[in-house]
Amino acid sequence: MTIKSFEDLEIWQLARELCVFVKKITDEALFNKDYRFRDQIRSASGSIMDNIAEGFERDGNKEFAQFLSIAKASNGEVRSQSYRALDYNYITPEQLEDLLSKTSVLGKKIGRFKQYLKESDFKGHKFK
Repeated sequence: MTIKSFEDLEIWQLARELCVFVKKITDEALFNKDYRFRDQIRSASGSIMDNIAEGFERDGNKEFAQFLSIAKASNGEVRSQSYRALDYNYITPEQLEDLLSKTSVLGKKIGRFKQYLKESDFKGHKFK
């Protein structure tokens, strides 16, 4: 199967789902009033999907891998912020578990995809 756009990538789809979930939980009363923290976790979750998309559009595996590193770091940021949200009583333990599960799966998949790009003989469309 040939991947024609970043929307076809499972990691982008999972990042999008995470972004929607973060938006949903940050819309809740207490979290929504902490504007700076709310915006920070929303930005970090959006950064994951955006960096996957931007890296894909660069048409080179080396650059894509770099953007995946940034996406993975933003994923870690969301994971860390999830604990803070629990500590502030902005989310429930169940919501924390959902966030930790989503970020854990996504982080591993991004890491594996990055490794695949590094090992691939195909270096990207701009190098044909």
